[in-house]
Amino acid sequence: MLFFPLPPHFLIFLLFSSSLVSALPRDSDEWKYARATYYAANDPLDTIEGACGYGDLARNGYGLSTAALSGALFGKGEGCGGCYELRCVEDLKWCIPGTSIIVTATNFCPPNYALPVDSGGWCNPPNKHFIMPIAAFERIAIWKAGNIPVIYRRIKCVKAGGIRFTLNGFGYFYSVLITNVAGAGDVVAVKIKGSNTGWLQMGRNWGQNWHCNADLSHQALSFEVTTGDGRTMTSYNVAPSHWQFGQTYEGKQFSS
Repeated sequence: MLFFPLPPHFLIFLLFSSSLVSALPRDSDEWKYARATYYAANDPLDTIEGACGYGDLARNGYGLSTAALSGALFGKGEGCGGCYELRCVEDLKWCIPGTSIIVTATNFCPPNYALPVDSGGWCNPPNKHFIMPIAAFERIAIWKAGNIPVIYRRIKCVKAGGIRFTLNGFGYFYSVLITNVAGAGDVVAVKIKGSNTGWLQMGRNWGQNWHCNADLSHQALSFEVTTGDGRTMTSYNVAPSHWQFGQTYEGKQFSS
């Protein structure tokens, strides 16, 4: 049998091809492809409320392990609160091997239709794209990469304490910001109940702000929260009858 030694450049090609094939973990049914970029540390996005309405991310427990999602992932606010694990793949020059980052969806990356989807219009449909703080981005890739290919999967959110309900509104208009949701993290339905009423369905106002029109003054308030995986958590008498607008109250929590 004749043996022909492989040229060096072919060996390099084999090594490179092997790295691409092994980029997707063994549990690849859960992982999907997307791209990711970052914003600078001094960018105002660090502190603004964002499209989910979470306010001060550090004070509300989200820190800088967060991401803005393109419309393909964000929807019309349904993506708020979901947790994702991301890994940089396929870019041997910029990826940090063996690393991943877990982020919570807290903002929306709007499309820029003036630019092509593959040249500046990163968040244009149908792209799946994540924009992270540079501190999070640098945990999986070198910042000079700018725009990297990633794989991602939804994972359960782990939170300390219970679900938080921040009450806002005026008169009989009630707006409730829901934060710190464990498990699936995303909220798809909310009901509110006064101590003198039955359960009232709330509507999504924007992000994770939910509203209803009913006079619930001088009543203890209970909440029923349903997440994207179909699980429901009921927290009775979360806010006492002397509750006030602008205050935050803590209820029960989903298991992680």
